[in-house]
Amino acid sequence: MFQQQVVFEMQSLEGPEVCSCCMKRARCPRFLFSSPRIVKTMKPFPGKLCICCVVLFAVAIGVRRSNAQDLAVLPTSAAQSGDTSEKIELGKMLYFDPRLSRTGTVSCNTCHNLMEGGDDARATSMGVDGLTGPRNAPTVWNSVFQGSQFWDGRAPTLEEQAKGPMVADVEMGMVGHDQVLSRIEKIPGYVTAFRDVFGPHDPVSITNAVEAIAAFERTLITPNAPLDRYLGGDENALSDAQIRGMELFESVGCTECHYGPALNGWEPGDDAEFLDFPRFTESELIEKYDLVSDKGRSASSGDPGDDHYFKVPTLRNITVTAPYFHNGQVETLADAIRVMAITQVDEELTDQQVADLESFMKSLEGRFPEIVLPRLPTKSGATVVR
Repeated sequence: MFQQQVVFEMQSLEGPEVCSCCMKRARCPRFLFSSPRIVKTMKPFPGKLCICCVVLFAVAIGVRRSNAQDLAVLPTSAAQSGDTSEKIELGKMLYFDPRLSRTGTVSCNTCHNLMEGGDDARATSMGVDGLTGPRNAPTVWNSVFQGSQFWDGRAPTLEEQAKGPMVADVEMGMVGHDQVLSRIEKIPGYVTAFRDVFGPHDPVSITNAVEAIAAFERTLITPNAPLDRYLGGDENALSDAQIRGMELFESVGCTECHYGPALNGWEPGDDAEFLDFPRFTESELIEKYDLVSDKGRSASSGDPGDDHYFKVPTLRNITVTAPYFHNGQVETLADAIRVMAITQVDEELTDQQVADLESFMKSLEGRFPEIVLPRLPTKSGATVVR
C-alpha cells in the first residue's frame, strides 16, 4: 500500500529561509513525532527541510507503514461482571424516566434519543424550562468504547457521566442528588427493583442508580456495520466508493485521531486522549462556524495548556448524528468533512473526495439493537413531581 519511495535532501537553512515542514506544520517536529498517523500519502514536503524534521519525518513514515491498518471491528459486547439482566432493566427504566428531572420533563433519552442517533438532532440540547446548554449532545451509542465522557472528557466513566446531567441547571435541573433519590424513594416499584438488584442494605443510592444506568448503556452497541463485515473478510461489504473513501480516510491523515474500533482513537485499555481542534486556524471556516470561542477541556481542567483540546468523538453512525462538532454549528456531513480536512490536516478536498469520504462514513452505520420501552413504576394515586 505504501510503495512510494521518499527521498530527502538535507539542506542547511540560512538567512530568512525556514523549514517548509516546520512552517507548514506549526508545531513540528513534536507534531510529527507524536502523531505519526498524520503522514500523508508518503510524499515529502516541498522546499527545504531542517535536519531534525528530515529525521523525524522519516521515523514517522516508518511507523506509518507499520500501521497500515488503523481500523478494527467493533466488539459485540461490553458487559462487565455484575451486569445482570435485572440491573440492565433497572438502568433502562432510570434512563427513560423524566421524573429524575426537576420539572419531570427531561430524561436521559431526551438528549440522547435511542429511537434515533443517540443524540437530539439539535445544535445544543434543551433541558428543563427550555434552557439550552453550550454544547452539542454526543451520541450515547457505542459510548462505552471511549476513554472518557463529555466533549471535554471530564467524566472518566459512564457512571460518572450519568451523575452530571441530573444536577446540571440547564439539563435535568435537580438541586442535588439527594433530590433525585427522594423522588426514587417515593416510588415503591423503584425501591423494590433497587432492593432486588443491590440487596437490602441501603439499596437506593446515587452510586447504585448510576451503576444501573451505566450497565444499560453498555448494551447500546451497534456492531456488524458494513465496515465490520469488510474487516472480517467480506470483500463485497463495501462499495467501490466506500473503499475509495476508506483509503482516502487513511492516506489523508484522518486516522491520526480516528482509529480503532470506534474510530475515536480508543483501543481497549487506553487512557483518555485529547487533541487540539481546530489545529490550523487560518481558514474562514473557523469564524463561520465559531470553532474557537469554546476553549474545550481547559474549562473543566483549569489548565490553559488544555485550551481548544477536546475528546475525539466516535465516527460510528456519524451519518445519523447531525448537526456536527462540539457546538453543533455544522449542519451537514459533507460540510463537516470539509471543515475537518482544512482545520485538522490542512487539506482542501475535491467534491469527489468529499463524496467518497461520506460514502465511507455510511459504512459505519451498525445494526441498532431492538429496545423495548420499559413500563415505569408509579406511586399509586399521587404524583412525585412538585
